Order: sequence, then structure tokens, then C-alpha cells
Amino acid sequence: MIVLSMITTAIIFRALPIARAGEWGFFQATFLLIDTFRSGFITTAFIKFYAGSDEKRTAEVAGSTWFVALIITGILVVLNVPALFFAKYVTDDGLLLFIKWFGLAYLFTLPMFMATCVLQGEQRFDQLLYVRFVNRGSFILFIIALIITKKMSLETLLYAYLISNLITSIYVMLMGWSRISTLAKRSRASIMEIYNFGKYSVGTTLSSNMFRTSDTYIINFMLGPAALAIYNLGQSLMQLVEVPLVSFAATGMPILSAHYNQGNREGVIHTMKKYIGMLTIILLPACIIACLLADFAIGLIGGGKYVHTEAANVFRLFMTFALLYPADRFSALTLDVIHRPQVNFYKVLVMLAANIIFDYLGILVLGNVYGVAITTVVPVLIAVIISYVELNKYQKYSFWSIYSAGWFETKQLYKQVLSMIRPSAAKG
Repeated sequence: MIVLSMITTAIIFRALPIARAGEWGFFQATFLLIDTFRSGFITTAFIKFYAGSDEKRTAEVAGSTWFVALIITGILVVLNVPALFFAKYVTDDGLLLFIKWFGLAYLFTLPMFMATCVLQGEQRFDQLLYVRFVNRGSFILFIIALIITKKMSLETLLYAYLISNLITSIYVMLMGWSRISTLAKRSRASIMEIYNFGKYSVGTTLSSNMFRTSDTYIINFMLGPAALAIYNLGQSLMQLVEVPLVSFAATGMPILSAHYNQGNREGVIHTMKKYIGMLTIILLPACIIACLLADFAIGLIGGGKYVHTEAANVFRLFMTFALLYPADRFSALTLDVIHRPQVNFYKVLVMLAANIIFDYLGILVLGNVYGVAITTVVPVLIAVIISYVELNKYQKYSFWSIYSAGWFETKQLYKQVLSMIRPSAAKG
């Protein structure tokens, strides 16, 4: 899906003028931020109460979640209506696009969103892949059709986005994956369970998303949509870093949880150090290669019009800072495992404040997207420091021991792989 996402990004950046690509990025960032009220409120709560339950209970939870999702969607769509009357006073095209089409997009994505929750809860990742493939695949096909017919514009791109979401929602409803039929089986008790859990999880998710989108708003309104397109292109290739991070997190969390449930504090910290250290060592050569080939990668994705912009250097800066991402991601994961999620919530708030302040100062000093890209390292450093201090209250350890543990584990992994290759080579 990351590959499909990057293909979509490449097509859009090549087909649209730089400023229009920035306006599209602003629309998407704003939509995802507002969508957090629904996804942050529902996703974790739904999976928590749905997964592993019997048939009667799953129907009750699914129906109750549908009810909550409809309420949230209805409120936000109604709030969007008055904004339409003020659209003529809005001068920013990206914001205008959002005001005009948010309500319809939010409605079209509701069944698809509910289906992804259900399929995650049932661990049907094969069907989840089909849903995402239909959504992303149809979007790509519509964009290609627009380019061939020479109808590609910001507005027609938005229409393609709406239609692909509508098609996907119809698809999941026809397949029965959204479980909309369970709406009649909702219960007041289950609705309150979801509400009481979701009202806390939405705060952390919203704060985290605001941290990620604050760069978008600051660049758009201080430097303009063209600068935002350049920044987004430089950042888009960072999706590749997410692959090992997500994969290691999926395997690491059960191990961390097992050590915690057994009261093995040293095991918890050692597992965290092992994963952080190994991932950082793995990312180091990738970072060097990415920095050397940044101009080629940017030209491949964005086309010639981005080659002599700041996009390549923005990518180089982000790849350098990516060496801190394993420490940030796995220390946050460990805090959740040891039942200290409130630390992550407050940490994200501090990161958000620091990001906004340093982004603003960076643009004032440098006057371009470098001011945002360079200062991005500040909130990441703050996050790593806060997590390190809090985890040391749980179990003492040296920060640098993380990398010595990672180096040792990497060498052990290398020896294991080598021992597997040599017998195979001998047999051949």
C-alpha cells in the first residue's frame, strides 16, 4: 500500500503545477486532521471491545459503534454547512476546497472507515488489503484517465477522490464487511462503553495528528502552497522508513507485553533497547544512500520541475533525523505497555508546542522551508528525552547502552543469517 501511495503521489506531483500540488496537500492534511475526531474516538475503542468477543457481543459493539460514528459524522457535517456561506470570503484555495467538499467526503468515507475497523477487529487483513486496494487502485485509475483526457485539475482530482471513496464504501457494504445491518442491535450500555473509552483516546490521537499537520499550516500560510508542495514532496519518501518501524512494532509489542505481565522489568527495557538499536543500525546505511541519491529520487517522484528546488535537501534532513525515530517510536510503545499512556499524551502536547514555536522562528530566520525542516528535530529530541527520563523511573538504564545492545543483536542476526546461507550454498 505504501508503494501504491507513492505512485499516487508521483502522478499527482507530476500532473499538477507546484502551487496546485501544495493546495491538494493542504486539503488532505486538513481532512485527515478533522477525521481524527472520528477515527481517534472510535478505532481503538471498537477493536478493544470487538476483538475476541462472541457473535452476540460483536453485533452489539458493531451496531453501537455505527451509532456513535453516525452521530460524530452528522455533527461535523452539520457544522460544515454554515462554513459554506463564508466560502466567498476565503482567499486560500486549499482551505476553500476543504470547506466546499469536506461534508460530502466525510459521508462517503464512513462505511469504508467502519469496514476497516471491523476487519482489524476480526484480524481479516486479507480483506482489509482488498478494501485499501480498491480505494487506492480506483483513485489511481481515475487520475490516469484525467491525465489521458487532459482534464486533470485540482477540482477534477477532488472529484476522483470523492468517487473512489464512494465506490469503496459501496463495495464494503455489498460485501457485508461494514456490518451496517447490526445498527439495530446497538445497546445503550455498549454505546456508553465506547464513548467513555473514546473520549480519552481521541485526545492523544488528535494531539499527535496536530503535531504532524502543524508544519502544513505554518508553511501554507507563511510561505504559500508552492513551498508546501516542495516540503511535502521531500517528506513523502519518508513513508519508506515507516515500513521497518511498523513491522518491528508489530512483533515487538507482544514481547514487551509478555515481559511486563511477567513482572520482568529488565526484560522490558532490554527488548526496547534491542529493537531501537537494531533499527537505528539498519537505518544508518539507508540514510547514507538516501542522502547520496536524494536528487534522483526527487526527480523520479516529482519530475523535473522539483529537481532544483529545496525538496532534495528537505528529504536529506528528514532522513538524517530518521535515526532518532526508532528511539521515539519504541520508547512511546514501551510507555504504553507499562501502563503510562498519559506520559505519551502530555509529551505530544509539549512536542506540538515546541514544533509550532520553532517552525515559526525557523521561517523568520531562514525565510524558506529549511526553517521548518531543520527545526523538526527539536520536538523529536524532546520526545526522546522525556521518554528516557520516564522509563528510567521504571527501570534504570544508560541511553548509550541502547546502541551497544542493538550492535550486539545485529551481529548475532548476521551470524544466524550467515549460518543459514552457508549450508544452502554447500548443498547447491
